[in-house]
Amino acid sequence: MKQENRLVTSSSRSWWRNCALHADEEIIAIDAMEDRIAPLTANLTQIRELITGLELCHHKAARWVYNIVVAIGIGKTSKGLGTRSQGRQHPIETVWQNACTALSAWNAGCPADKVDLLVDTIPASQLLTCLGGRSPLKQWQVQRVIEKTRSLINWPHSRDDPAAEYAWLLLSVGEYEFTYLDRCPECYKDHEEFWQTTVRTFIRDTENGDQANLSLALAIDNLWPCHWNFAENLQIVLEAIGGKLNTDTPFSACGRNISLVPIRGRMETISNTLMAFCGTLESGQDVDKELLELLGKQAEEKRWLAASLAKTIRLQLNPPADLRAISSMAGPDWINKE
Repeated sequence: MKQENRLVTSSSRSWWRNCALHADEEIIAIDAMEDRIAPLTANLTQIRELITGLELCHHKAARWVYNIVVAIGIGKTSKGLGTRSQGRQHPIETVWQNACTALSAWNAGCPADKVDLLVDTIPASQLLTCLGGRSPLKQWQVQRVIEKTRSLINWPHSRDDPAAEYAWLLLSVGEYEFTYLDRCPECYKDHEEFWQTTVRTFIRDTENGDQANLSLALAIDNLWPCHWNFAENLQIVLEAIGGKLNTDTPFSACGRNISLVPIRGRMETISNTLMAFCGTLESGQDVDKELLELLGKQAEEKRWLAASLAKTIRLQLNPPADLRAISSMAGPDWINKE
């Protein structure tokens, strides 16, 4: 079962790896701006790295974008991945921990209606009821969900702990690329029949309004607790484990169903504002005057960063065709064959 699909490749410059596979004319023009201000200072590099790390599907994306705009305005930042003090807990982590606690209780035999917790706004008992009766397969699948969720708690401080790492079901994840696995991972060999069943179980939902099939294994792999729709995505996965494969709502993950992201309108306004700062916005578009004030006086370095952020936002909100094909998570061809 040779799998040729390569899910993510680099564009001409690694700055764009979170939003583009190939450089279009606008990206080339922005890269030319970078060349004119080279060599980059440490502050400029750090701010540009924040833009490269931006994911609009993250539950804190709106705050991240605001922080980047502030950084562009003042020319430096103290923000970044892993800058939160160890031991300091974000409220969303309680949601993740409650999900793990509830699922672990179910796996241990606790009745669903006895688990008195909330996962975001959804009662854990409601989520657990989706699973139906226990079976070895369901318990194995639920354990994978627990492990995926736990792998994000206190990350990145826990990333050096092998016991906290998640073993991917159908994705092989590198630093800048994703590929599909073509065989059962070694760590799941003792339960290969469970792995096969999980891979070949398909959730039927919609993607950008069109009917779509999503492997349960891929759904678990993409069940990111940091995603804005985590609780609803979790319910979709648990319903699929319980046997309900036709969803009431679409599964949203990374770029999949990005049109549903609740901050879309706000991000469009911010992108317009950044373009206005750069002098490239068409008339009649909404802008945020307070953000314009934060950006301050124009400078070539600021224009490069502002243009980079605006382009990144627009590409993530409206991915090009090649990225839409990736984010669809259709899965490798072999899982549809015997």
